[in-house]
Amino acid sequence: MIERMTESQIVAMIESTIRAVYMDVELKQESTGVNMMYDFIKDEVIVDIARVQKACQELPEPMPLETYLRVLTIHELGHAMDRQALLNSLGRTKEIIIMKKQAAAEKRPTDLPFMTMVIEEHEADIAFEETAWANAELLNSFFEIVDGDTFENVKVHSLSTYRAAYEADLKIFNGFIRTQEELLSI
Repeated sequence: MIERMTESQIVAMIESTIRAVYMDVELKQESTGVNMMYDFIKDEVIVDIARVQKACQELPEPMPLETYLRVLTIHELGHAMDRQALLNSLGRTKEIIIMKKQAAAEKRPTDLPFMTMVIEEHEADIAFEETAWANAELLNSFFEIVDGDTFENVKVHSLSTYRAAYEADLKIFNGFIRTQEELLSI
């Protein structure tokens, strides 16, 4: 299902969805490599036009781009509804970014403090994502943006990407813990 929408049509669709739920969040276009995201510092939704079109084609169950855009938009607005919690996490987020920059790449999987921080970051990301999806579900149920099954399909697919990354790092972390426990028991 290759559906062509122009850049201006995509922007218009996202902006109309924002207006449909009576929220006042700016939209910005940027090539980020991420289909759509919410910048909680600037209180704006950012869309990568090329990436969002490609991401729609990667869904396990095809759907019209218009529908996908509507679901993603209300999801990002779900983050906007949780903006204060995101702002409250900023201090720890900065600490994690600094620690990641300082950690030597080859030592990361064997550095317990680093891996503990990575797991913490994944858990926080998943919690924020789940909250945004819960908020988006409220918006969708109230404003009837898309049908419930379509919403659920995009939600499950989106959350699975976060959980897959978490599970991969958790496997490394748990292996590291087992190795440490084995060494201590010798």
